Amino acid sequence: MASIRFLVLGAAAGGGLPQWNCGCVNCRAARDPAAPLMPQTQSSLAASVDGENWVLFNASPDLRTQIEHNRMLHPKDLRDSPIRSVVLTNGDVDHIAGLLTLREKQEFSLFATPGLQALLAAHPVFGVLDPALVAKIEVDLETDITPLAGLTVRLFAVPGKVPLYQETSELSLDQETDQTVGVELCAGGRRAYYIPGCGRMTEALARRIDGADIVFFDGTLFTDDEMIRAGTGLKTGRRMGHMPITGDGGSLEALGRLAIGRRLYIHINNTNPIWRAGPERAAVEAAGFTICHDGLEVILDAQFQ
Repeated sequence: MASIRFLVLGAAAGGGLPQWNCGCVNCRAARDPAAPLMPQTQSSLAASVDGENWVLFNASPDLRTQIEHNRMLHPKDLRDSPIRSVVLTNGDVDHIAGLLTLREKQEFSLFATPGLQALLAAHPVFGVLDPALVAKIEVDLETDITPLAGLTVRLFAVPGKVPLYQETSELSLDQETDQTVGVELCAGGRRAYYIPGCGRMTEALARRIDGADIVFFDGTLFTDDEMIRAGTGLKTGRRMGHMPITGDGGSLEALGRLAIGRRLYIHINNTNPIWRAGPERAAVEAAGFTICHDGLEVILDAQFQ
């Protein structure tokens, strides 16, 4: 009977924890071997239905380290990889730069929307992925694909924006296009979602994920103005395409109203106070949410009829 095995390769947002040029409270603690806060790599999730073959959702710049830290992703032969496919949710650097790590003449399939495939094609560096080995497959929204045998995946639009390097003075925020997508995964009668970036909880999105067994959701910032108050940035979370955990329209309340079996925050910014013990983390955990960390495994057993 099929089940879905999830492996959090990276739980942090872009830049990771610690971020290379940041001296915030969390980053200082993550650099201190005596502190309880462990370093975290940039966001990526792996899934398998047999424990042998894996699909990656996003390819983090830290992918090489993530593979080395997880034995189930190690080669079993001279030239081999259990990574059979990669599915992209947007074109942010922290979600596509790891594709360059996979350039070593290894066969796999790369699934992405037409907009994201066009984005990759526009940057010649991604030509290092040998087209004779890497199948670049365009995926229309709301269309079922099978990146692994026994696993059905569907991509759907969520409110977001284009990557930072594509921003212009006429930037459109909170748009639902194929540039920012969520992922629905189904196997063995179970339904799970991976949504690492989302600017707003729409009624349609709430209806879609209501009743899900598992939702991995955008946990970038605790409050919308977190980075401004921390002195680490000038943008709000929503300006960056991420709804906050708390405050007006926050995800803690929005997800809490839905009948979801297990709720997990992923893609957590280095400044977010939920990384460490305190009232913010306690409030999130008291509401029934899990705070992801690198190496976290979650097994969603098949539904017995």
